[in-house]
Amino acid sequence: MGAPLHTGDPLLDRQAAIGQWLLRTPLAIALLYQGFNRFLIDGAPWLAVAEIATGLGLLAGALLGGWLTRIGAFAASLLLLGAIFMVHWGQWHPLPSDSHPAGGIALPITLLCIAIYLLIRGNEV
Repeated sequence: MGAPLHTGDPLLDRQAAIGQWLLRTPLAIALLYQGFNRFLIDGAPWLAVAEIATGLGLLAGALLGGWLTRIGAFAASLLLLGAIFMVHWGQWHPLPSDSHPAGGIALPITLLCIAIYLLIRGNEV
């Protein structure tokens, strides 16, 4: 899709190579947490499995190839779009309220942007 960052400085190039973890780790942790939480609280096992598989796919994609990263990022995008439109829409700030007990769309929008970035770039961050 695009070339990885090459600065000419070996130290910066090594840091850029591991910089993808700064994007994929919070997204994967959020999906894994939500997935495990659904098993315990919500009782939506198919959604829980999808979120857990997506989080694991994003983490495994860093080691196994960009195609797995892109599949995980695509699945994360679908899950996040569903969450944005079905749960968080109508409130922009992230704090829970009476009308939106799960909070607003600020965090899901941020996670969606990370997922779209990983979908486009794969492992070539």
